[in-house]
Amino acid sequence: MAGSAVLGLAAGLIWAVVAPRPLLQEIARGEAELVNVETTAFIVADAWFALITAVCGLITGILGHRILVRRAGPAATAGLVLGAVVGALLALWVGGTIGLGTYNHLLVSSPAGTVFHSSLALGAKSTLAFWPLCTSGVILLAESGARRSGQAAARTGRRQSPGRRGAPGGPDDLDASGMWTDEQR
Repeated sequence: MAGSAVLGLAAGLIWAVVAPRPLLQEIARGEAELVNVETTAFIVADAWFALITAVCGLITGILGHRILVRRAGPAATAGLVLGAVVGALLALWVGGTIGLGTYNHLLVSSPAGTVFHSSLALGAKSTLAFWPLCTSGVILLAESGARRSGQAAARTGRRQSPGRRGAPGGPDDLDASGMWTDEQR
């Protein structure tokens, strides 16, 4: 879980740097409105968050499977998915907190007519699920591939007479992907 926390901090910092913020104009003390109501900054900020957390999910899934899941099994998988949830929430908190103090200060102290950037916020909360979904998807794919290659190794390790079903050179002699090969025809 510590790895996901560090990755969550880094993801939040990256999101705060790359995500655009909409421009606001102070209309009265403590009140601001959008300069361009048709801005795409909100959507692009959410897309950046989704992309960053999906990449973090892939990293967590690949490294977690290689280091933990092979040894500890389902308990490690549950820990990795829980860590991914924590990492996504931490990335949201870090990204939203950076620049919030400046935004609040400008909102309170700026004269009317001042233009400044809004603080960063995630509009589509469903993107919080990208990190745990990508982590669990990578682990699921890796485990199904490992199981399939284990079954293929067990199948080729058996000795049966030729022509019998499942025997090497027999009618069910398929490679690990389930496809016929030229050697087996």
